[in-house]
Amino acid sequence: MKTDDFDYYLPEELIAQTPLKDRDHSRLLVLDKTTGEIKHERFDNIINYLNKDDVLVINNTKVIPARLIGTKEETNAVIEVLLLKDLGEDKWQCICKPAKRVKIGTIINFNDLLKLECTYVGEDGIRHFKFIYNGILMEILDKLGEMPLPPYIHKKLEDKNRYQTVYAKYEGSAAAPTAGLHFTNELLEKIKEKGVLIEEVTLHVGLGTFRPVQVDDVTKHKMHSEFYMMSKETADNLNKAKKEGKRIIAVGTTTTRTLETIMSLYNEFKECSGNTDIFIYPGFKFRAIDALITNFHLPKSTLVMLVSAFASKENIMNAYNEAVKEKYRFFSFGDAMFIK
Repeated sequence: MKTDDFDYYLPEELIAQTPLKDRDHSRLLVLDKTTGEIKHERFDNIINYLNKDDVLVINNTKVIPARLIGTKEETNAVIEVLLLKDLGEDKWQCICKPAKRVKIGTIINFNDLLKLECTYVGEDGIRHFKFIYNGILMEILDKLGEMPLPPYIHKKLEDKNRYQTVYAKYEGSAAAPTAGLHFTNELLEKIKEKGVLIEEVTLHVGLGTFRPVQVDDVTKHKMHSEFYMMSKETADNLNKAKKEGKRIIAVGTTTTRTLETIMSLYNEFKECSGNTDIFIYPGFKFRAIDALITNFHLPKSTLVMLVSAFASKENIMNAYNEAVKEKYRFFSFGDAMFIK
């Protein structure tokens, strides 16, 4: 299986640079994964495709202002640091650039509020840093950090809350779980009123989700691990839904990876937390989810591979080509798909 098999043509003007004024007014491509049939809707019409007793599972992670610009002690060289993963005890996994300037022992200063000392040098610009500061780290990051928008977004984000879901709760992500950006509190209330159960899991989005595939052979790609968590109440409700044959609908690929990780480890849903490096590509047998709400993903990405595993590569490539033809908006601030 070749990485190039998951490429598709995308005109640059279809990459969404800003969010729509109304979150739930984005377009929605509905794909039947069995027949390949496609319908075009508006996102708030998702409610018409949800049934009473369905379970909708959302990822309640919260994006932190993870992009920091500092200066290297001694030389004053400008270094950009992107926080990826909290390793505990004030140590973080990060990407920095230019990485070649950062070696073990390098200290980077940020306005006298924060210092980072490099403790580990990895591949692809990965570094581990010890954080040295006084006070509360998240308050310091709020002062110093910027929202870590993807590199294909070139316009400034006027309202940083638009890169958060309305249900974001637990801080720790280096990127938003973007399928959730389409939901409003009002739409979620209507969904609940219809009799749909909404459950929450947490997966802090890090390098595993958005690192590009740099090998020709898909199976040789190595996913970096990301922290996930599921509560007992959610596990019990999902197990009950499975037993009763009700649909479990994941909002986003991060939710999907969390649910499929737990099911593969325990053969059921379970109160747990840990780190997952699950890589889902065609041939994967889904055991946790029955339907998926997701955005349109980058060519040759692990996320295109995941949706191709769920709906078949043929159906996904056909749907993506249709979306390009119909001028859908792509990627983080773009339109959505419902794969049923």
